[in-house]
Amino acid sequence: MGRKKRGISPVIATTLLIALVIIIFVIVFMWFRSTLKPAILKFGENIELACEKVSFSADYSNGKLDLSNNGDIPISGMKIKISKQGSYTTEDINEIATGWNGLSKGGAFTSSLNIDANSITEILVIPVLRGTSEEGEQDYVCDDRFGEIVYSVE
Repeated sequence: MGRKKRGISPVIATTLLIALVIIIFVIVFMWFRSTLKPAILKFGENIELACEKVSFSADYSNGKLDLSNNGDIPISGMKIKISKQGSYTTEDINEIATGWNGLSKGGAFTSSLNIDANSITEILVIPVLRGTSEEGEQDYVCDDRFGEIVYSVE
């Protein structure tokens, strides 16, 4: 006796195919959405543009860091990028200096840095700005190019 071969019906196959396409679309959409950063605004514009307008001066000597805000953009924080032979670490100014409250327009700050000065090749001070996004206030670390080198071994 011969068996009659049966497969799945075309309706079920089409339904499974559509469900598979929808699942793949949802996965790709969720991945793409997670790669986008929320827009952070400062004075109604993208905060990256505000980084270009930041103007500050920094000086480091004898373990003491002097900062002053020469521009109109308040600086809420600073990242200190400490380069050593072949590597670097980035520290928050609150972790290695005392008394930091930010730099408003025309503000100044002076403090000793609690860092190990052995074999340091460069110290870069990078401004951190506070902006607003859909999730509330957020800090934004400007690119290294907006920072200022305060110490360098040449």
